[in-house]
Amino acid sequence: MLRTERAATLALLVGAVATAFAPILVRVSELGPSPTAFYRFLLAIPLYWALALAVPGRGRRARPEKPEGARVYLLMAMAGAFLAGDMSAWHYSIHMTTVANASLLLNVTPVFVVLGGWLLFRTRVTGTFMFGLAAAMAGVVVLSGASLALSRTHLLGDLLGVVTAMFYAAYQLTIERLRQRFSTITIMIYAVPVSAMVTLTLAILGDGTLVVTTPAGWAVLVALAVGPQVLGQGLIAWALAHLPASFVSVSLLVQPMVAATVAWFLFDERIGVQQAIGAIVVLTGIITARRGTARR
Repeated sequence: MLRTERAATLALLVGAVATAFAPILVRVSELGPSPTAFYRFLLAIPLYWALALAVPGRGRRARPEKPEGARVYLLMAMAGAFLAGDMSAWHYSIHMTTVANASLLLNVTPVFVVLGGWLLFRTRVTGTFMFGLAAAMAGVVVLSGASLALSRTHLLGDLLGVVTAMFYAAYQLTIERLRQRFSTITIMIYAVPVSAMVTLTLAILGDGTLVVTTPAGWAVLVALAVGPQVLGQGLIAWALAHLPASFVSVSLLVQPMVAATVAWFLFDERIGVQQAIGAIVVLTGIITARRGTARR
């Protein structure tokens, strides 16, 4: 059990690193927020099927099981819809407010995960975990505080950042329940097409063109599907079968640290003393939260 938890924690951190590249790819995409999200999901669908066929046989759970019952299909659809809502709201937030605001407000997700888990499933939360959560959130505030701006100009984008956190929390709680019965690949095979349909509808209604005109534009979309979606979200979903959603959501607070480091190398956005202190506080909070997380 301990060995499995360690593997799940490692997978979670790798998934968090992979998804941390998403805002950079979204910013350089030649399409609008919803079309970019649509292609992210559409291009991921054949990759999930390829993985399902390539996985060595290890019983029924190695290959995509067929869900049975209307309730299971509803949960799969809800997971896909929540993920689509999360990505669409976040993509708009990135374009309508500062990147710092969008990143900080997205990382309010652990609060909604803990609150939702307690209200819906009466999930037990320890004092140690809450202390780690508070420390990690404080670290994110310190990390993003240098460029944080709250103003009427960015109000709608900031509100969308909060909506993003709510959708992502709902997605994590739903995936946690589904992973008790189904493999990661099975869930993604049924959920991601729903995400694609929802974002396609939003793209048609609001964002105009779906036409990609350059090879570089396609390269960005493929990278978004392979990295943050298939690798990142896949590993996070796998980890949710072995770790509580509350701890997973706190661990994902490592993403702003990774994004800041990548921006340092790519865009020469240097990391100052304040950002370094924030990163240390985030890591300390994650470690503390792990110690206060009840074992499965």
